[in-house]
Amino acid sequence: MQGARKIGLLIRQANLPWEQPTLGEGNKHMKLSYTRASLMVGAAVVGLTLPSVAFAQETGEEAQPATDAAAQADDTAMGNEIIITATKREQTLQSTPVAVSVTTAQTIERAQIRDIADLVSVVPSLRVSQSQSAFATQYSIRGFGTSGNNLGLEPSVAMFVDGVYRSRSIAQISDLPDIQRVEVLRGPQSTLFGKNASAGVISVVSKKPSFNLGGSVEASYGNYNAIVGKAYITGPLSETIAASLSVGINKRDGYVTNAFNGDDIGNRNRWFTRGQMLFEPSDQLKIRLIADYDQLDEKCCAVFNLRRSAASGAVLAVGGQLNDPNTPFADVIYSDVVPSSKVRNYGFSGQIDYEIGPITLTSITAYRDTKMDANQDVDFSSAPLATGANIGQARLKTFTEEFRVATNLDGPLNVLLGGYYFKEKVDSADSIVYQSGFRNYANLLIGGPVTFPSNDFAVDSLEATLSSLSGQNYINKFFIPGQGFFNRFKQDNEAYSIFGNVDFEVSDRLTLTLGANYTRDSKNVSSNSLSTDIFASVDLTALGQTAIFQQGLATQIGNILSLGRLATGAEIGAFATSSAANNAIYNQVVAGTSAFAAANASNPAVNPLLGLRPFQFLKPILNIPNSVENGQSRDGDWSYVARLAYEVNDHLNVYASWATGFKASSWNLSRDSNPLPADLIRIRAAGIATPNLGSGTRFARPENSEVFELGIKGNWGIASGNLTIFKQSIKDFQANTFIGTSFVFANAEKQSTFGVEFDGRVNPTRELSLMVAMTYLEPKYDSYVGSVFGDVSGETIGNITQLSATFGVQWDKELASGDHFILSGDFHYEAPVQVEPGLTNYIVRNPGSPPNYAPARIAAAAFRREINDLNASITYAFDMGLELTVWGRNLLDHRYVADIFDSVAQNQSVSGYTNQPRTYGVAARFRF
Repeated sequence: MQGARKIGLLIRQANLPWEQPTLGEGNKHMKLSYTRASLMVGAAVVGLTLPSVAFAQETGEEAQPATDAAAQADDTAMGNEIIITATKREQTLQSTPVAVSVTTAQTIERAQIRDIADLVSVVPSLRVSQSQSAFATQYSIRGFGTSGNNLGLEPSVAMFVDGVYRSRSIAQISDLPDIQRVEVLRGPQSTLFGKNASAGVISVVSKKPSFNLGGSVEASYGNYNAIVGKAYITGPLSETIAASLSVGINKRDGYVTNAFNGDDIGNRNRWFTRGQMLFEPSDQLKIRLIADYDQLDEKCCAVFNLRRSAASGAVLAVGGQLNDPNTPFADVIYSDVVPSSKVRNYGFSGQIDYEIGPITLTSITAYRDTKMDANQDVDFSSAPLATGANIGQARLKTFTEEFRVATNLDGPLNVLLGGYYFKEKVDSADSIVYQSGFRNYANLLIGGPVTFPSNDFAVDSLEATLSSLSGQNYINKFFIPGQGFFNRFKQDNEAYSIFGNVDFEVSDRLTLTLGANYTRDSKNVSSNSLSTDIFASVDLTALGQTAIFQQGLATQIGNILSLGRLATGAEIGAFATSSAANNAIYNQVVAGTSAFAAANASNPAVNPLLGLRPFQFLKPILNIPNSVENGQSRDGDWSYVARLAYEVNDHLNVYASWATGFKASSWNLSRDSNPLPADLIRIRAAGIATPNLGSGTRFARPENSEVFELGIKGNWGIASGNLTIFKQSIKDFQANTFIGTSFVFANAEKQSTFGVEFDGRVNPTRELSLMVAMTYLEPKYDSYVGSVFGDVSGETIGNITQLSATFGVQWDKELASGDHFILSGDFHYEAPVQVEPGLTNYIVRNPGSPPNYAPARIAAAAFRREINDLNASITYAFDMGLELTVWGRNLLDHRYVADIFDSVAQNQSVSGYTNQPRTYGVAARFRF
């Protein structure tokens, strides 16, 4: 990539002729220019979707070369040069031929971005959603993302912090630490990252310790009693050792009121600490050690009733309360369970970089430990029906090792080779337990008229009837408080990969990149789950067959005897033994009735007991491993990248690339884990099937992704613009869909997205920066025959907006005193989109006919989401290092329904989640 000329361009970009330090305290390494920062931040400021670059505005003056390498290094650390490591090499954003967005520390501070979820407002291609708990956080890029509702599902969007993989989203949901930048790479990145990067990568890069004493202290106060405090200090311990320490706390009252007990929901209560040491015993050797610890203990998350049904009336009848579905943005719920999310993370990592001439050896070794404890209200009402909890047993212990060799040769060929090892133990436990009101609730819902055996089919009658049919005693045993499902899974995962990239300069301006990755992934899964729900173990098909037979026999014998009613058992016995002729007739009736009962036992129109199956959602599962299923998966596959990058001139770069990605099988670690159809046949033949065992998905097959991409990057000093056109697809996408009482774990055969991403920036003056970023997506299911809504092949994928855009502005006025007055704002827009394709409880199923999905689609069509998110800040930065800021997020107080789902055990009732209201506050920050 013409190393010498590139370095010269980088130096010109890093030194503007009007640069004046504003934080000078006599140490040139800590001097920062706010004017330069505002002009150099490039696409990273206010979240441009595509790569943008820091640049020098065209003037009549000649840019001067850098004279102090250490000063340059500090500027780089603050994001002024916008040097990134997206390709695991240090490159300027402009010269990196991949689709990557960078958000710098300055942008994060100005926009009051606290965590990864807040990045959505400045990175249009990124979406972060959270449902019933912190555990259920999902990251998506370009519409591709994996549900967080199952610990067995590893994400398609991989998260890395300082080069260390975080295997689940809960491992990095706390506040961002001492950040240098956040890189969001779009599209499969498997040839550069060793684990599960089939849809993209979020890479968080923190500040390295400095050999110059410095730091910062920050405090913020906002509405809802929001208190945020952060402190960072760095400096030398000796001539060869530097260290840094950062701490942070974030507390806020909840914005939702639980009217049942007065609690506030949706609060913040989290803190972190992070320590680093940097050893530089020589110019060739660098060792970086990091230790971090963070905790989160919050009441999350509020669920609102958005549509009531007849089942809602039953909730009210047993003494429960629900919010008014017409006013979800009143932020009031009713829940008899305190929803809680507790997460504890800690870890250690060590990175060693050793240079041998033009060759750099890098090793990153890390251990991570994540623990979660959560509780939630299953029915999302104040009725004491059921509670669900992860009872302090969800834990991940992860060890990773990455080793790579990179060359920096003057010749046309440069190589990066690496190996990656991953070892993780997962221990997942959860439960759903009936409470005191569930029996009465079930009594109301199943007490309506039925065909057999009487019109009084409430719980007491049901127990008596099923006791009679089965010969077992079910009296006072259905839906008893304390009964439930107690789930326990363990998973051992070991994976390794080898990867490499070769850059070949075909000419002075044309570079060919070829890369490959081979990943081998092994998982061993075991379960020890138990259902104590007596009713869920009852075979309603078999007992229904018995009931059909008994009723048919009594009806026909009654007709033969002209009784005008059903014959009693005594009358049937007397008829069968009264004569040889009657016995023959009796045998014929028995044979015909038996055949009819067997043929119709699974027909809901004939067997009324089948209508009670929705109350068997806590049925036993067959634990693994067993004699048929070994609980193991062994996957291996290659991923590739081929890219041509051409530098048209000093202002314009173009590239075209093709890349593939791979993610291994993911296991279903939930109570909905059931054997595959073929295995179910063998299980029944082996006689080890549990009651009511059906087929399902034990695991989802591996994902394979592919992207074709064309990118154009232009930088003309006063303006820059970047355009990417892509077609991205994933085969066997691992889907996890909620259907009212359970999740369906499946593979979508193929889904794809055609998209266009554009970002632009104009600096009409040295004080003013204007930015725009836009993403247009056309997502569709190329093939998905077995979705919960039938064959949806060719249909648009729901919950993915077609158009998202971010508009940003920053005005940085330097005053005569050397102080700065800074106005910064961004507006994030997402076009209206239907939040879910359908609601499964509205599917009409008639015996002998295919399911009618139209009512389910119509029911969901009313729920749409449009986002208009305005954020802004005003900062006065004193020359001596003090900054005072007034800030606001969602200043328009635009509220919307973020997602919906079928209310649990409340047929045709709809629940959902809403976004946060307006927040605002003041902040003070001092740098030294």
